[in-house]
Amino acid sequence: MSTIEKAPAKGKTEKKPAVKNISGSVAVLEAFLEEGVSTIFGYPGGAIMPIYDALYDYQEKLHHILVRHEQGATHAAQGYARSSGEVGVVFATSGPGATNLVTGLADAMIDSTPLVCVTGQVFAHLLGTDAFQETDVINITTPVTKWNYQVTDATEIPAVLAKAFYIARSGRPGPVLIDITKNAQIQKFDYEGYTKCDHVRSYRPAPIVRKEYVAEAAKLINEAQKPFVIFGQGVILGKAEQEFIKFIEKAGIPTAWTVMGLSAIPSDHPLNVGMLGMHGNYGPNVLTNECDVLIAIGMRFDDRVTGRLDKYAKQAKVIHLDIDPAEVDKNVKTTVPVWGDCKETLPMLTALVEQKVYPQWLQKFKDMMKEEEEACINPELNPTTEAMTMGEVIKTLNELTGGDAIIVTDVGQHQMVACRYAKFTNSKSNITSGGLGTMGFGLPAAIGAKVGAPKRTTVAIIGDGGFQMTLQELGTIMQTEIDVKILILNNQFLGMVRQWQQLFNDKRYSFVDIASPNFVTLASAYKIPGQSISKREDLKKALSEMLNTKGAYLLEVMVGKENNVFPMVPQGCSVAEIRLK
Repeated sequence: MSTIEKAPAKGKTEKKPAVKNISGSVAVLEAFLEEGVSTIFGYPGGAIMPIYDALYDYQEKLHHILVRHEQGATHAAQGYARSSGEVGVVFATSGPGATNLVTGLADAMIDSTPLVCVTGQVFAHLLGTDAFQETDVINITTPVTKWNYQVTDATEIPAVLAKAFYIARSGRPGPVLIDITKNAQIQKFDYEGYTKCDHVRSYRPAPIVRKEYVAEAAKLINEAQKPFVIFGQGVILGKAEQEFIKFIEKAGIPTAWTVMGLSAIPSDHPLNVGMLGMHGNYGPNVLTNECDVLIAIGMRFDDRVTGRLDKYAKQAKVIHLDIDPAEVDKNVKTTVPVWGDCKETLPMLTALVEQKVYPQWLQKFKDMMKEEEEACINPELNPTTEAMTMGEVIKTLNELTGGDAIIVTDVGQHQMVACRYAKFTNSKSNITSGGLGTMGFGLPAAIGAKVGAPKRTTVAIIGDGGFQMTLQELGTIMQTEIDVKILILNNQFLGMVRQWQQLFNDKRYSFVDIASPNFVTLASAYKIPGQSISKREDLKKALSEMLNTKGAYLLEVMVGKENNVFPMVPQGCSVAEIRLK
């Protein structure tokens, strides 16, 4: 007999959990409580009505936030997951309710965000009949979920949801969708309690760590003359920020981050040399093609980071630490793969690397940063032009927040400027749509981020185009009174597309000139105060008012119409061909 399966003491009867006769809907909510869920983002409808009816009696235990669109629910759940480190939970009904989740699921899938989405479905006997609001949500969402499953019998619900939470949060996190037919929601069954899942046959969330590979990696690092660390969100998802800092500080290696890795280490860390990628810093991009050992940690060599693969780091020996074996050798050939959770592998590597410093190599990054400051950074942060720049807005915001705020960005020029210039002192502070690049992400994600970290200031930085994609979520802010600061950087263009059209299509501005409503008046209709400014002398005062106002606030800042984001690696070019202007 195993130590787990101990026999009951003599003369005593083993106590079994009381059997309760409950509905499938109640079983869903009980599962949530057992998994530690506190908040649900959702929108009711006919096929999920039994679950919402059951939720009526759980309002003191489960906080439900009524969004204005199901896509908003997924983005809000993403923001919640990213700021809290917990699983985001979503409810939606069948048909259009379920299909409206797809963009958020795709976003969560590529950015490794743990979600559990529960959708209602028509009665089981109607499946396949084209019933009202029936769609094949399982086949629709298979490419954009880590796992999905359709429940037609209530007795399955406890085990299926236990599996859903385990898969969503374990290994490389991701979204899971559970579709529950209406008959299963209504059906009563004998509920014997909830057992959390800690194993799924044929699913290995983290690969076995090969110590010999860790030793090989350490040997390469110890022999290197110009080592370079690049890291992504895997450090944050693995809760390995401290382990990562200990590693780079002992090894003394210059370190650069992807957009998704931003905030894992403080912005002012002496080994932090900046941002990688298309609009990253000059030194990290160019010197990727000069380093002799490239150590990639928790990142996937996205095309925006690598540029042309046939010209990417060909001189370097590559060490890749990742929890997902599918990412190793997918884009960049690895010399030594270190599979496993970086929370486990980084301390093993740190123990084997030698204490070193590389003053001349680190100085090269600093020298190239000075070039970039002269060509790009100073004109952006300290402009002499009449029109304000996005960079100076971010600079002033940094001064007022001290780097302590959560910054949630939408997608576009403002996103790249915020990632380049926002300062952070804490992890889980930069929340953005990285892999999918979803316009409309910012506002709902900021709602979720604030709920996930209620004591932290949360600022949504959004462009005038992206804001108009999900501005209906102002209604969610109004109803819930969530304290989200909304900063719209308005250049009266779809700025990133316009920049490409200017640089690569001879200024043929094809349908990028976007008109906007009066955002301040619009916000006031939702009982949200705000103002719009266009003069530099008003900036600091307006940002201070936004941050100090109790509750939500909308500030629109009119910025230069044709300002561009530099540096820039043109598409199809090597990272070493980055342009400063």
